[in-house]
This record gives sequence, structure tokens and C-alpha cells, in this order.
Amino acid sequence: MIAGQVDGFNALRPGGRQPKALPAFSHINRYWDKMHGMYAAKILPGEYYVTLHGEMIVTVLGSCVSACIRDSIFGIGGMNHFMLPVGAEGGGSNSTWNSAATRYGNFAMEALINDILKNGGRRENLELKVFGGGMILEHMTNIGRQNISFVHEFIRTEGLKLSAEDVGDVYPRKVYFFPQSGKVKLKKLRAMHNTTLIERETSYMDSLETKPIEGEIDLF
Repeated sequence: MIAGQVDGFNALRPGGRQPKALPAFSHINRYWDKMHGMYAAKILPGEYYVTLHGEMIVTVLGSCVSACIRDSIFGIGGMNHFMLPVGAEGGGSNSTWNSAATRYGNFAMEALINDILKNGGRRENLELKVFGGGMILEHMTNIGRQNISFVHEFIRTEGLKLSAEDVGDVYPRKVYFFPQSGKVKLKKLRAMHNTTLIERETSYMDSLETKPIEGEIDLF
């Protein structure tokens, strides 16, 4: 039971007080993770999360990609979870659709980086780790590869430091990111016990076809 807030924390579990989420991320599902003995934020496709405290960020990836980004000095960091719209397939590099689709990826990366910088991180300290892009959707064999190519190009163009990655292949991945230390725990899901992940990514993919493209934002 919540016993009130003390110094930005909610007094909850026997394991300690839950860190207070930044205002922009109050909608994110957060819970006590018994296995790791700490609080965790679970993000879904199209979401991202930034934390200043000793939280873990968790997601499950199929064709989508997540970038785990943190300030390696101050420990401020976060994770996103995104996919380019499938309309990017078949379009040349100069096609209107391909350019528009890339803006989804740009928004996912820039929004995460800007929130880290707004909360005390410094661009020169940023380190990135990238995961996902597996080939799990049989009817969309190239979308994972396109997501990987996009994030590699974004990192190169912005002059950022890629310190680790695990991308491609045919397996979904469960990713645990610890922004304070920069540690990542990765579990490859060799067997799909249900269709939840595929249904979730398919629904997200469909939503990208119909919702307006986010406006562009500039990195600090």
C-alpha cells in the first residue's frame, strides 16, 4: 500500500521505496521485480522511458529495435522501442514515403536523447547499446533489417558512440537495461509459447499506417 511520498519516492515494497517517475513517464507500467530485487519500468512498442534513479527498464523485442542510451558519467538513461512503418519497404532512398517513415525512427531516437539531456545528461557522455530487429514476422521479412539499418545510420550521422549490440537473427529478445551501471541482460527467446508478441507488433505496425507522423524535433 502506498504510504505517501518521501523525497521523490513512493513508500511501497519491503524491497524499498519506489522511485518517483519523471512527469512525462507517469503512464509507463512500473512494478517490483522480485528476481532482480529492484523496481522496473516495462515499455511497449512506441514507448520510451528515462530514469534518474536505480530502476531497471524492460522490454521484449521481435522485429522492433530498442536503443539503450545513458550518460556514462551521471548514470541518467533510458530505453525506447520502435519500428519503422512497413511502407518504407520497396521505396527508394528518395521516395516520399521512405523519408516520412524514417521520421518515426528519428522521433524515437531524438525524443529519448533529448529527455536524457533535459534531465542532466551530457551529449559527450552518451553511450548506446542496440538490440532487436529479429525476423519473426513471416509476412514482413525485411522490417527487422530496415530497423537495424536505420538505427546504425542515425548513430553514424549523429556521431554517437555505439558500445554494444545484439541485432538480427530470427529470435525475439527480452532486454533488461540498468541505466545507472550501463549493464544489459539479454535473453533470446528460442521458443514462442504464445502469439502475444507477434500480435502486439502487428497491431503497432498497423497503427503506424494510420496515425499522423510526429513532428520533427531537433537534438540539443
